[in-house]
Amino acid sequence: MTAIDVSSISKTFTKKLTHKVRALNDVSFSVPHGNVFGFIGPNGAGKSTTIKILMGLLRPDAGSTSFYGKNSHLPEARGRVGYLAENPAYYDYLTPRELLEFVARYYKVPGAESAGKVDEVLRLIELTHAADRPIRSLSKGMVQRIGLGQTLVHDPDLYILDEPMSGLDPLGRALVTDIIQQLKARGKTVFFSTHIIHDVERVCDDVALLLGGSLQFCGAVKSVIDGSFNSYEVVIRRSDELSPSLPDGVAATREGDAWRLSIPRDSLNALLSSLSRENELLSVEPERRTLEQIFLDLIKSHRSAQGRE
Repeated sequence: MTAIDVSSISKTFTKKLTHKVRALNDVSFSVPHGNVFGFIGPNGAGKSTTIKILMGLLRPDAGSTSFYGKNSHLPEARGRVGYLAENPAYYDYLTPRELLEFVARYYKVPGAESAGKVDEVLRLIELTHAADRPIRSLSKGMVQRIGLGQTLVHDPDLYILDEPMSGLDPLGRALVTDIIQQLKARGKTVFFSTHIIHDVERVCDDVALLLGGSLQFCGAVKSVIDGSFNSYEVVIRRSDELSPSLPDGVAATREGDAWRLSIPRDSLNALLSSLSRENELLSVEPERRTLEQIFLDLIKSHRSAQGRE
């Protein structure tokens, strides 16, 4: 089952009456139900514009979006969604408890269930101690956690979170990560945007990279990382110097009585037999790049290409 389907959406904004800015260019992707999907890209890539189109806050110039097969601009489709905007604004004279009670009423959570659900969410976002203080008196990170809390109250099937970890300290980010993993364990779908690629690597099944309004990559996080390595790290034990005739492209670093070698993928088989004969072989591991390194290279390549145009 597909939770989100984005089909060939494009969007152009007009600034200063005549200057046109292409925010999205023929973007298509889908999110399977039950997956955690990371939507990444640098600031200005078009992530928030895509999310606003999904939520019916903007209309695309072309293309369509849907939730579980229904046009996402229809209220009945959005009823299954919990949405956190990038810069949410609340009535700051309300308390977190009052805000969550208001959201529960809006989504018609039965009165008999509402109080218990609000208390459960306050515990989950670790704001029970501040539940009855005015929102205006809370820190930015606490307000961000309230935003996440209001997406949880009506227990939707799909969560769309625009920069949910923005403004959070490491403990707050760890809390949000834990909540996302709990939602996945319950079979929920989570779609969140971020420019912090490390967050995606930790929790996501799939990832899409948006650059300059165009989709540059969409696929499984694990396949990106597993397919990205082009060298192996080989550790051997040898007390004296290595042979000076190591092939080109092999880097060697001495660490006490051990040597750490970086060997190109294509050269590994040819070298392993001779290395194991002459030395004690301690380990052979692929040198995988992180998702952040992979996508930073793509971003730099994209900017270089733009500079040549």
